Amino acid sequence: MLAATRKIAFGTAATALVVGLAGCPGSDGPPRPHSGAPGSKKGAGAPEGPARLIGDGSTAYTGSQPGLARPQRLKPGEKPPQFVVFSWDGAGEDSQKLFSHFRKVGRKYDATMTYFLSGVYLLPEERATLYAPPRHAPGRSDIGFNDTAGIRDTVRQLRGAWLDGNEIGTHFNGHFCGPVGGVGTWSVDEWRSEISQAKSFVKNWKTNSGLTGEHPLPFDYDKELIGGRTPCLEGRTNFLQAASRLGFRYDSSGANDQIWPKKELGLWDLGLQMVPVPGRAFETLSMDYNFLVNQSGTSYQGDPVMYEYWGAQMREGLLRAFDRAYHGNRAPLIIGNHFESWNGGTYMRAVEETIAAVCVRQEVRCVSFRQLADWLDVQDPRLLAKLRTLGVGEPPKPDWNAFTAAQAANAR
Repeated sequence: MLAATRKIAFGTAATALVVGLAGCPGSDGPPRPHSGAPGSKKGAGAPEGPARLIGDGSTAYTGSQPGLARPQRLKPGEKPPQFVVFSWDGAGEDSQKLFSHFRKVGRKYDATMTYFLSGVYLLPEERATLYAPPRHAPGRSDIGFNDTAGIRDTVRQLRGAWLDGNEIGTHFNGHFCGPVGGVGTWSVDEWRSEISQAKSFVKNWKTNSGLTGEHPLPFDYDKELIGGRTPCLEGRTNFLQAASRLGFRYDSSGANDQIWPKKELGLWDLGLQMVPVPGRAFETLSMDYNFLVNQSGTSYQGDPVMYEYWGAQMREGLLRAFDRAYHGNRAPLIIGNHFESWNGGTYMRAVEETIAAVCVRQEVRCVSFRQLADWLDVQDPRLLAKLRTLGVGEPPKPDWNAFTAAQAANAR
């Protein structure tokens, strides 16, 4: 059900994206330990102690998230890790089973990710009028709602994802884009309403769906939810004001170059980034949908003869972006995706191949936005400011040892 409804929303944004300045429409072995960074231990499995149910039992406090290492401040002369964040807009489990598939991929390659959940994916269609979207009639959603089986499958994946060390963020609810009632027209108060409702659908999915026999989600969503990505990357200005007042810690709705992030209104700006499009004279945003628009335009199923080429083009573009950061300024690489089969699933294969290629590299940390924000928060702000002076792909001079050692000496 989810696959059919998502296409409605993402198609509405296509005309704005020709060059790509907006976005979207079991353990496989022991973990590879990470030292000095917020790594992950897949298969950690169980919470610390007995669950303390919250509200109707849809969520529960179970202690600290399993398997995550404490972030460490860089030592004098130390090179920053190369962070890579893979993130997923919508994050529901449907008949394609891509959510469960990429959880397995994450465990295989020791990668934690961020899953941006759309709240209406936990709301059954027969109770759609519980959603009162800003500037739209109650019960309206451009991506539809879910059914009981879909909610059960999605909740089970969300539960397992969190226990694997992944983050559950938000993609909000009805995915309204464009100039008529779209999120870009919403006020700060309307964004506050949308965020409140997104939380409510997660905190009350048992009552709303009738699935009272299911296990709770093993986290307090009021504490778990610290960031999101707006539909079609629209409405960011007023969203930031609302999110800042609600205690969010980061936003991933912007369009940035591959440089070190800074804070805006108290939130880390961890937006998508401009990356190469091999064979073309421009760059596009680091998201599957943006590659699609530059390859097959408004068609989600273009010429099958081109599928292999298009997938390779996205993979190589992401790998070039990785290489110029890894060998250059070490800025975190931010990648956005959807659980979709666009152009024969070529983008899913490209993302999986990218994960397999980069997450096994030395000094690479494939992490969630929460883990990246945690690491940024413990660094010396003066060093982060110095890192931001490095341009795209620009290595420090004369080398990393001198670059970070000098900053440490100046801080004393």
